[in-house]
Amino acid sequence: MFSMTKGITTWKNWSESVHCSDIEYVEPNSLEALRHVVKECYEKGRNIRVVGSGHSFTPLVATNDVFISINRLQGISSIHSDGYADVWAGTTLKALGALLFEKGYAMKNLGDINEQTLAGAISTGTHGTGTQLGNIPSQVRAVTLLTAEGELMEISPESNAEYLNAVKVSLGMLGIIVKVELKVVPAYKLVSESYRLTLDKCFSQLESLKNDNRNMEFYWFPYTKKVQVKTMNRHDENIDEMNKKRAFIKKVLIENGVFWMMSETSRLIPRSAGVISKLSAQGVPVGKEYGSSHQLFTTPRLVKFQEMEYCIPKEMIKAAIRDIEKIIEKRRFNVHFPIECRFVQNDDIWLSPSYKRDSAYIAVHMYKGMDFQAYFSAVEEVCQHYHGRPHWGKMHKTNGAYLAKQYPQLQSFLQLRKKLDPHGMFVNEYLGHLFDIK
Repeated sequence: MFSMTKGITTWKNWSESVHCSDIEYVEPNSLEALRHVVKECYEKGRNIRVVGSGHSFTPLVATNDVFISINRLQGISSIHSDGYADVWAGTTLKALGALLFEKGYAMKNLGDINEQTLAGAISTGTHGTGTQLGNIPSQVRAVTLLTAEGELMEISPESNAEYLNAVKVSLGMLGIIVKVELKVVPAYKLVSESYRLTLDKCFSQLESLKNDNRNMEFYWFPYTKKVQVKTMNRHDENIDEMNKKRAFIKKVLIENGVFWMMSETSRLIPRSAGVISKLSAQGVPVGKEYGSSHQLFTTPRLVKFQEMEYCIPKEMIKAAIRDIEKIIEKRRFNVHFPIECRFVQNDDIWLSPSYKRDSAYIAVHMYKGMDFQAYFSAVEEVCQHYHGRPHWGKMHKTNGAYLAKQYPQLQSFLQLRKKLDPHGMFVNEYLGHLFDIK
């Protein structure tokens, strides 16, 4: 009656920090087939986690029971005249960008990775950068949720509105997001500019850099006083296709290839990390790049790493980076990846790290295969000192007690979770421990 792919398999995420074995993998090819699977699991008391593209570094989707993929729920079903698109939640951000562009539209903002499914990006609070721009969940107007009992629930300003700010960042604990009504804008072009500054100059110019550019981020290179500043702004002139091809080759073949070789050197000779960071700072690309928004936001990530990211109040970014700088110098961590700093507008989403505060995000990385625990723990301590909230898809060591202090609506969220999923069908061991769910 229903068509779907099934099988017993193993799975690992993109960074290979999470592994699952002997799981039952199910990939329904329709909404009705998906409902059938969920109802069957509910009746049998089985646990479900929904897997997307595997770009979370934490065990959010880990399970030893049923893995469901919604990868076949793809595409745009309609675009409304008021600037909203109905999108199937299994659509990747990469595919969505191209589909919207074909129809003359674009998303208002994106992060620098576009491999995630729309459902995954929403559920974990994925974000880009821009002081006047919110995260991806803030672009959502309505959600179609498949509940634990296999029933469809429309959540919008007109229907079940009290659930809307809970479901937008819900870590897959309220049900399966199958469709999204997403705010879109007319397609636009951007010009991206990259240049070097000292850390001191970056901080002295930070207010104007943040406020005078549509998108702005900076990367500080440990063991140096240098940063890479990247800005993006609207650009309406025609784009030279040859320049686009040259820029793509430079990003993929040159920058990723050279950085991979440097990373391998750091892995094999850990004490070389400081020297490599200094070499990377010297090689910061300088210049401009032009392109359509969905193409220019993203950066190829061919060098694998582990990542932790924290969100702090934006006014605390300078103090936090200075503290991290002191700790790296003192403890001499073998780190050569730059530290990425971005900015996101506040929102009303209960579990959004930017809930009720304009935010700065600090992301730290370590090359795959290198020890990251001590470095991440030290940076995490600094970020928590500045009231940090972890990015849900990145590594962290928080617990329910700490999270309750940082998220005023956490208990309301957990009460709603219990109401919608009383038997904990969508809760795995990791989430149960993280939120003290019995």
